Amino acid sequence: MSKIELNLSNLDELFPNDFSQEQIANAKTIFLKELALSTHQFYGGKIATMPKAGIYGFNWFNVWYTPGVSKVSTTIRDNHDSSFDLSNRGNLVAVVSDSTRVLGDGDCSPSGGLGVMEGKAFLMKYLGGVDAVALCINSKDKNGKSDPDKIIDFVKMAEPSFGAVNLEDISQPNCYKVLDTLREECNIPVWHDDAQGTGCVTLAGLINALRVVDKDISKVRIAMLGAGASNTTIARLILKAGADPEKMALFDSKGGLHTDRDDIKNDPAFYRKWELCQQTNPEKITSMEEACKGADVLIALSRPGPDIVKPEWIKSMGTKPIVFVCSNPVPEIYPYAAKEAGAYIVATGRGDFPNQVNNSIGFPGILKGSLLVRAKKVTDEMAITAAYSIANYAERNGLSPDNIMPTMEETNVFAEVAADVAMQAVKDGVARIELSREEVYERTLADIKEARATLDLLMEKDFINKPDMSLLDVALRKAIAAVS
Repeated sequence: MSKIELNLSNLDELFPNDFSQEQIANAKTIFLKELALSTHQFYGGKIATMPKAGIYGFNWFNVWYTPGVSKVSTTIRDNHDSSFDLSNRGNLVAVVSDSTRVLGDGDCSPSGGLGVMEGKAFLMKYLGGVDAVALCINSKDKNGKSDPDKIIDFVKMAEPSFGAVNLEDISQPNCYKVLDTLREECNIPVWHDDAQGTGCVTLAGLINALRVVDKDISKVRIAMLGAGASNTTIARLILKAGADPEKMALFDSKGGLHTDRDDIKNDPAFYRKWELCQQTNPEKITSMEEACKGADVLIALSRPGPDIVKPEWIKSMGTKPIVFVCSNPVPEIYPYAAKEAGAYIVATGRGDFPNQVNNSIGFPGILKGSLLVRAKKVTDEMAITAAYSIANYAERNGLSPDNIMPTMEETNVFAEVAADVAMQAVKDGVARIELSREEVYERTLADIKEARATLDLLMEKDFINKPDMSLLDVALRKAIAAVS
């Protein structure tokens, strides 16, 4: 096990040379899961709360609490917007979930979502300089059915404490009603990262993939596998960005979305899906196999693979086919298999493969930019602006079939996204205050650098201890044993 290093720089090299590509891909997934479990137990989670004001003597307790803080309370009482300046509200996001659709694992119970929601908070701080709190809630009624109105009421009650809300892992159809209601009725941004976030980064990846293959978004044929919150929002944003609805077809577990789908039409909870039934697939194609014939783009966000997208579908696609297989934790087809079937560009949601199309490149900057201008909502135009900001940043650094997206290591992309989103918020009339693009960019970059310097200092001084290397060794052994 001497090959393993704490920085996990190249996972592929950890496994035996005689492993096939499929074995390596499966082993990486198992290794990361086992290591996540053991290190979360080692640290007791991954988020803590720390003061950002100092104690310089005993009487400072009377400043930060009573009697001094009374002046803060009455000032906010008389001007609610002052809460953004006098508390951490202006840089604080609630990560809210009922955990009914956690990644590819389905309903994990309310507390089962804490790992993901804490992860979201971790990424917000490190990548965007944003503070966040994981709030996993029980939205089920006495019959065990998830009630969207409970989520809506919870967020409305919590709104005065936060500058924005990030909804996460809420099953459909509840996710549609929750987001659309809260976007209109809350006075702070309510962002559903599974929907708008995935839509934004997928659009960014598609923009650059089309640039690489020199195709026009308005002329390409697009087949989409999966019609949940992610893919329906991806479709909506792609259409707003110029795709031809008559050249797009979506598929759920029952077949193609089109105007003959009375099961969707007659269920008002699925109104977002019915909109797409009316807009897309005029030929009423009923199978993915048929939809992929001659298609330029395949976008799958359905269920974990690796055998969901079939190689023969890709083989039947048009010239230089673009394949996005973004189910987590395992893509619908592994990239090597998609390439063998003829895919020219392959993207997944994972960072251990080329072309990671993952929300983590989008939401930190989007929420930071929204917070800095105290936006009242995140409009679709802000999401599309973020997509072009991400795409253009990657294009400036050079595009290739295996390099269509920035990575989380490229710090400046988050500041660029924040600045562009903030300017769009001002343009859309949803910003409470106006800042220049340079101000947003510099403040975002400064906050990101401060967050990272703080983490580095805690690690350097051993307030954050390194995990025992035996944890990595055990996880690796389990992964190798499982696929041998």
